[in-house]
Amino acid sequence: MKYVDNKVVLIGTGAVGMAYAFAVVNQGLADELVLIDLNERKSRADVLDLNHGEAWAPHPVSVSFGDYSDCRDAAMVVICAGVPQKPGQTRLELLETNLAIFKDIVGRVMDTGFDGIFLVATNPVDILTYATWRFSGLPSAQVIGSGTTLDTARLRFNLAQHFEVATTNVHATIIGEHGDSELPAWSAASIAGRSITRRLAQHPELHDELDRIFAMTRDAAYDIIDAKGSTSYGVGMALARITRAIMRNEKVTLPVSALLQGEYGHEDLYIGVPTSIGRRGIRQIVELDLDESEQIAFDASVASLQTAMEPARAAGILPARSENTGS
Repeated sequence: MKYVDNKVVLIGTGAVGMAYAFAVVNQGLADELVLIDLNERKSRADVLDLNHGEAWAPHPVSVSFGDYSDCRDAAMVVICAGVPQKPGQTRLELLETNLAIFKDIVGRVMDTGFDGIFLVATNPVDILTYATWRFSGLPSAQVIGSGTTLDTARLRFNLAQHFEVATTNVHATIIGEHGDSELPAWSAASIAGRSITRRLAQHPELHDELDRIFAMTRDAAYDIIDAKGSTSYGVGMALARITRAIMRNEKVTLPVSALLQGEYGHEDLYIGVPTSIGRRGIRQIVELDLDESEQIAFDASVASLQTAMEPARAAGILPARSENTGS
């Protein structure tokens, strides 16, 4: 089925979904945006609210409430539906309930003949992106998770604040699980043109500061959730950034959740890694030259995700590796 070039379907119009929808309209990233949610009354009100701002958007965006049949010719289906993370709850604890929700959602989307790109935001995002790939049968290039895009933005903001530079002058990336086992790739990072490793060689005392900045980055979601119940704006903007890369065929590298097929020494799982993104989704995974300690930490992050996935595989909720459905 040929898709409509700039049509996006959003499934799940909670805080994250609507932050994303607002960003899409405000940045003019689609010609058509369709919202799907179980709470039709609230979602129709969201549609009206967004349409009332159309006069000030960069270009007109047709926003409407729809159903799964709208996925048939969509260029992208963005999934923000699922049970939200509660205060004190880890992303991996959300897994079993959200897997059941995703099996139903993805099945209904694929029944329409959808052949566009899935973009997944629901946590635990790495595992649910993997599940979306398995449930859909689409090539892995067409299934993308938000990964560590938000974490990377948080790190760049925190580093920019500390070193008093613009965030655009900070080139640093978080990789691994979008969660507790993520890690900063310091060996590939630079600030205002100077590498972090060189800064550390000249100023060893920076080690403690960088550790503090990373901890603040890693734990940011818990602090926000504890204070206001959920994160929304940051992840909404991260999803919009990925959408822009796809819709405009930017071929830009972003730290999304992508399927490893031997990269970094691992395979058969989705995890946050620098990835070139274009009009048809994932173009290629970019392998950073990690130092020994970073590779060990990345391996541990992979192991954490694999351990979390095993009970779901054993229970038959998540297809086993032998049931590969695409590549």
